[in-house]
Amino acid sequence: MAAPALRPLAVLSARWTRFAASEGRRRTLHEKPADPEVKPAPRVGLLAAQHARGRFQEIFPPQAAEEQLVDLLQPGRPPVTVYCGFDPTADSLHVGHLLAVLGLLHFQRAGHHVIALVGGATARLGDPSGRTKEREPLSEERARENARGLGEGLRRLFQHHRQLFWDGGGASLGEFTLLDNADWWEREPVVGFLGTVGGHLRMGTLLSRQSCKARLNSPEGMGLAEFLYPALQAYDFLHLYRHHGCSIQLGGADQMGNIMSGYELVSRVTGEDVFGITVPLITSTAGSKLGKSAGNAVWLNRNKTSPFELYQFFVRQPDSIVKRYLKLFTFLPLPEINHIMEMHAKEPEKWGPQKRLAAEVTKLVHGKEGLESAKRCTRALYYSNTDALESMSDLELQELFREAPYVELLYEPGTTVLDLCQKANAVADGARGYRDITSGGVSINHMQVTNPDAVLIVGQHILNNGLSLLKIGKRNYYIIKWLQLLQEESC
Repeated sequence: MAAPALRPLAVLSARWTRFAASEGRRRTLHEKPADPEVKPAPRVGLLAAQHARGRFQEIFPPQAAEEQLVDLLQPGRPPVTVYCGFDPTADSLHVGHLLAVLGLLHFQRAGHHVIALVGGATARLGDPSGRTKEREPLSEERARENARGLGEGLRRLFQHHRQLFWDGGGASLGEFTLLDNADWWEREPVVGFLGTVGGHLRMGTLLSRQSCKARLNSPEGMGLAEFLYPALQAYDFLHLYRHHGCSIQLGGADQMGNIMSGYELVSRVTGEDVFGITVPLITSTAGSKLGKSAGNAVWLNRNKTSPFELYQFFVRQPDSIVKRYLKLFTFLPLPEINHIMEMHAKEPEKWGPQKRLAAEVTKLVHGKEGLESAKRCTRALYYSNTDALESMSDLELQELFREAPYVELLYEPGTTVLDLCQKANAVADGARGYRDITSGGVSINHMQVTNPDAVLIVGQHILNNGLSLLKIGKRNYYIIKWLQLLQEESC
């Protein structure tokens, strides 16, 4: 079976618009007229709605968009099942995964059953898509640990969405299922797989994939494990079709080759129609794909990227892409996004779109508490807000100043500024350390101190939470935790 040619969603948008218009006319003829005082919300098909926001990039096979899939996903139709795979090459999701997760969430919001599939087995082979060299092999233990981390991250995102973003006006969210393909690959013998499924996979199709051709023509070549990766992922689609009725695979734009392999396998084995949809890849300002392999990952795990760091990543996005990111990464209605951008044109110095974008994403990833933490850290660092600094926890301070030494000191009455700096090994001993302070290069809790002999004051130099933030020069921070003070307060 030859693979149909791809067709970008932009080419199909006119067809969808005509389809939606015809659906509206049909309902007008057959439905009871609405109360003239009430304006019902327009019922827009899922594909058309996501295309309007730029979330879905390509659909496969292309004729399905014009015939079956648009109709299949119209409001009022029975729910379908869609899946997206996430290979645990690391123990955390990153920003590059977010659009795929959001794609699943939008299917769920439309009432469909969504499956997040962790590739605990396929990750050990390594996906060759978009890679110029072979991945480092993953041990079984590491793959299992990473799969556990990805599973926790996916559950957290779906939980935060349900708790903080879903208000369906009485409608129910679709079912969410988390699976790991190691559960069936550990029971599938190689000979059995090749003898049954292998006969339906065409070598010519596998060899024609761009990722395969590029690697085969490179000096390094391509190992059998990577070559078979699309075959195993194709079988995942077949397994999910058989056991969960899954008919749609969602993935990043770089996954279209693997999606095509799955489509061909399911179609050959079952004779039924299945579909593939891709979401755009998020790139850095330099144009490189965001992710672990590129070395520029922004993680969705607090232990790797703090809520503050995630928040700041989105706050720093330039005006040229912030509207697109609001459409891609948030659930805000398009009219509200347009209003935000109109206000931004009047008051660009407030960075309104960037702050709203950062808040929405941080809340989805880390919840309300994570967003509040990010805002506290922002006020403490960029606005020299002592109240925010005092309300921060030890964890937040360590996240905010990841490279800063964390020093525990016993508090003694009469401790001076010089004593503090020297005990923290922040200044040199002797006259040089004295000069560093008198020259204005030292601050405590955002307040400059120039008298080395000044006695530390609790509530000013030592915050009520028993912490001090010591800064030497422009960028060298030290977090001081006063132990004796905390012990006295607890007595």
